[in-house]
Amino acid sequence: MDYWTSTLGVGPFFYKERVPIENYRYRGERYEPHNSVALANSGELQVELIQTRNDVPSMYKDFRDAGHLGLQHVAYWTDTFDADLDRLTRDGFKVVMEGEVGENGRFVYFDTHYHPGTVIELSEVAGPKGRMFDAIRKASEDWTGNEPVRPFPDLSKI
Repeated sequence: MDYWTSTLGVGPFFYKERVPIENYRYRGERYEPHNSVALANSGELQVELIQTRNDVPSMYKDFRDAGHLGLQHVAYWTDTFDADLDRLTRDGFKVVMEGEVGENGRFVYFDTHYHPGTVIELSEVAGPKGRMFDAIRKASEDWTGNEPVRPFPDLSKI
């Protein structure tokens, strides 16, 4: 986070040591991931830094184990998750990883063969997660460098 805030001027970052991921599945199997996440915005672009804290199977682990560095995925935010997921799966996209972060905060990551090297994520933002993303973007608009790392907002209170 220091590089992003000090060198690139991106911030503030909102950090959560353990993201509460529910109903997580990787290739259809249930697991209990422990991921730390930091979120910030540079204009309309959200930067998401993810650190896996255990060896649970995930597309993040696959990326790291393959020796890749840098951009792991691109997310498409939607208020119409079911319709978009239905359309994409009809078009042949295969879900590899999925879960939920808060109410109306589902996400799926698709197989990489559609765009080798970059994972495509579909992320539902109809609930508190979307409101949190808006609050993080707004915090970046007039950020002067103070408090470069802040606690993650409580989704149950947004």
